Amino acid sequence: MEAMIFLLIGVALTSIAVLLRRRFAEFPGQHPEDYSEGFPAFDMQHHLNGEMICEGVIFGPLGRVTSSFVADFDIRWEGETAVMTERFRYNDGSVQDRTWHIVLKDNGAFTATAEDVPGHGAGSVTGSAALIRYDIILPPESGGHRLRTVDWMYLTPDGTIVNRSQFRKYGIKVAELIATIRPKERR
Repeated sequence: MEAMIFLLIGVALTSIAVLLRRRFAEFPGQHPEDYSEGFPAFDMQHHLNGEMICEGVIFGPLGRVTSSFVADFDIRWEGETAVMTERFRYNDGSVQDRTWHIVLKDNGAFTATAEDVPGHGAGSVTGSAALIRYDIILPPESGGHRLRTVDWMYLTPDGTIVNRSQFRKYGIKVAELIATIRPKERR
């Protein structure tokens, strides 16, 4: 009986340690305030504007690259509102289009909507980083799953944006995306 109690205590302590690590020491544990002193300051209307190119890779649940892509972005601002059209070309030859509608709010907050995003994404810009959280529905050929997305963009000193996104289903990471975004004329 005593061994069972020690086993249960061990399982409980291990579970708590895993949850604390995930909450405070891993990717989902980041907070916008972590970047409030970052430099240079990320200004969405300046740094996400015009024709841009995005190049990246997607990792599957086991950490291996499952896909790569190049995307053309065109972002047009009208006041506090932007339309961002994206065309992704994947290594398997497939093409995916998406149009985001972004609305800036007070204190660095913003919302974003797209056809494959039920409801809207809620985001914020603080210092040198931007965070947006949203659900996304994959295309039918990718299973049509609804995934919870945490999407961070980090501004580098030369104006390139490094994008890291994690996609989860039932709290389990099923994919991760790493990409760069930069003005198209810089190649």
